[in-house]
Amino acid sequence: MSEKPATPILALTLAEMINYQEGAVVSRQITKSEGGNITLFAFDKDQGLSEHTAPFDAVVQILEGEVQVTISGNPFDLKAGGMIVMPANEPHALKAVEKFKMLLTMLRV
Repeated sequence: MSEKPATPILALTLAEMINYQEGAVVSRQITKSEGGNITLFAFDKDQGLSEHTAPFDAVVQILEGEVQVTISGNPFDLKAGGMIVMPANEPHALKAVEKFKMLLTMLRV
């Protein structure tokens, strides 16, 4: 007989797990552990996150829509299916070109 996994196994459709809210940024934490966390975000058009830094590498995967991600002053335009790695301790910001959803994976290594 096999043992149950320590963490429940989930089969999810990510973009459907979070909804847009007019004039806002919505987030939903999927998982959190000592090794990092995974969070879904939904940004309404023209919403964003101001420039900040994080002590860990982060991977942003665009699920739908379009965003401009700026890392250390360099802009990157991303659409659904795109992804970018934001290095630890580098200043970064996000601005929704159109409403978009993303999956953020923070890696504490």
